[in-house]
Amino acid sequence: MLTDQLLHSGRRSNARKNLNRTSPWLALTFLVALILLALSALPSFFGEKAALTLGKDAWIAPEQAGQILTEAHIGVVSIKPGDKGFQITLSDENQQMAAQQLLAEEAHDPAAITLSMVPAAPQWLGRLGLSPIKLGLDLRGGVQFLMQVDTAPVFKAQGDALSGAIRQAIREKGLRSVAVLKDESKLAVNPEAIKLSGAEKSIAELKSYLVRSYPQWQTESVGDALFLRLKDTERAAMVSQTLKENISIMRGRIQQLGITEAVVQRHGENRILVELPGVQDPVAAKRVIGATASLSFHELSESGNALQTAFGEGRIGLNPAPVLGGEHIVDARSGSDEMGRPSVNIVLDTEGGKRISDFSRGHIGEPMATRYSEYRASAEGTVKDSRVISVATINSQLGNRFSITGLGSHEEAQELAMLLRAGSMTAPVTIQKERTIGPSLGAENIHNGFAALALGMGATLLFMALWYRRLGWVANVALLANLVMLLGLLALIPGAVLTLPGIAGLVLTVGMAVDTNVLIFERIRDKMKEGRSLALAIDKGFASAFGTIMDANLTTMITALVLYAIGNGPIQGFALTLGLGLITSMITGIFMSRLIINWVYGRDERKAVRI
Repeated sequence: MLTDQLLHSGRRSNARKNLNRTSPWLALTFLVALILLALSALPSFFGEKAALTLGKDAWIAPEQAGQILTEAHIGVVSIKPGDKGFQITLSDENQQMAAQQLLAEEAHDPAAITLSMVPAAPQWLGRLGLSPIKLGLDLRGGVQFLMQVDTAPVFKAQGDALSGAIRQAIREKGLRSVAVLKDESKLAVNPEAIKLSGAEKSIAELKSYLVRSYPQWQTESVGDALFLRLKDTERAAMVSQTLKENISIMRGRIQQLGITEAVVQRHGENRILVELPGVQDPVAAKRVIGATASLSFHELSESGNALQTAFGEGRIGLNPAPVLGGEHIVDARSGSDEMGRPSVNIVLDTEGGKRISDFSRGHIGEPMATRYSEYRASAEGTVKDSRVISVATINSQLGNRFSITGLGSHEEAQELAMLLRAGSMTAPVTIQKERTIGPSLGAENIHNGFAALALGMGATLLFMALWYRRLGWVANVALLANLVMLLGLLALIPGAVLTLPGIAGLVLTVGMAVDTNVLIFERIRDKMKEGRSLALAIDKGFASAFGTIMDANLTTMITALVLYAIGNGPIQGFALTLGLGLITSMITGIFMSRLIINWVYGRDERKAVRI
């Protein structure tokens, strides 16, 4: 009996020794993570300054740039040289666009001048690879476009290509009685559907060939006719691919505008959302982003399509099959020819260089026309306009570098070169909605948003300190650490952008982080009312509250994930801060609070203690 009592007493003694203990290595790991996230959040408290980056192609010396801006009363903080040029930091963010326009007038290549925001934090933070949180359009100011992608020309091109291939197959197989027609009534979903009519035997032979050669087209026999239309899965894949290509090209054009922090993403089935932070003049951006210009080079033909020339009153006939398309252009720069007239110097890829070389070798002394095409919106829908901008005689065999002339002005040459560098749109786009937010409104949003955050946090800290007394200061320390960790994570995650709804997510996170501590503290109070000691109440309180906290945060996390998956822009910003806030509040509210409470009150065996 005595032995059993001694064993039981020993177990209770060991249990007391192990009660409310935290592994030192776990505590050290948390402390290191907290310090690293605090360092990551630190640059955000210093903010950012507006800057201009001038590449070597601008051909402007740093001293010249500084003098131009100083004479225009634009404040310059610093001019720093770099590997590819130099960077000018401005004192006033509102003067960034004016500074770019001034320098662009003196630059050899205006595209070499880019807009950017540089951290105002000390340089040692930058050397550690740390940068401030990126701000969204509603906080920094700028322009937002919602653009509609017209995929009809893409399907028309597919139908035209198939019609040509079928006619070729008919000639090869000797099926002279078969006619190829565009069907406008049979399949209203796809006006580019094709109708083949003729002898039943010929149609059966042709159907067998088409099923094998063009599996992406659905065939349907009706009497002596055969209908073809693009399969729904193929149509959806083609729309998706078209939007991807347009988004990629649009990003390239925005980079040519010198905007480094733009957001370009798919919005719905066939729309693209473009956000340009820091841009206050949408006219130039709209003209370039929405343009669908492309070039192609053609052989002259009297029986071909007659197009209006840009350099005269007459029209000229072109062979409809191009010698070379704009997709082979890898670089284009504006310049001047021997007479000082505007020109565009073009560089082709390997395949394009081979094509133009093969063609020019056999057509020396003959003319070659440059065709310029673009889409425009009209009452009937999207219309393609084309004109001949240059007709030049081939004097020698061409390679992958040559020039085109006949352009109206040097400004037109610069804009055309920029569009060609960025690429031609796969499908035309039209701007459906446009929204401009000034920098002053963005600054006001930041001030009001963080003022609400400070007010909410201050009221929460005061309530916790007064209501929970002994444990209230623990919750307050955990709450401040939660905010620091959350800001640090936002600064570390690539692509994370803080928006005004994101600040609302920060405010909501403050309340949810305190809610974790409230649940734990109330469980500790309940256990003490049952007569347990403070140390034992702490252990039981954390254990009993853990399940409830997990359930509450898990359901909210599911909502945050759904919002992030189906939302865009500001909605994703809110979902991101909410989701990260749930993670940090769980860590600080459960682990950090337990760590501090174990250290301060974990050995207190008193029972009559007010908390």
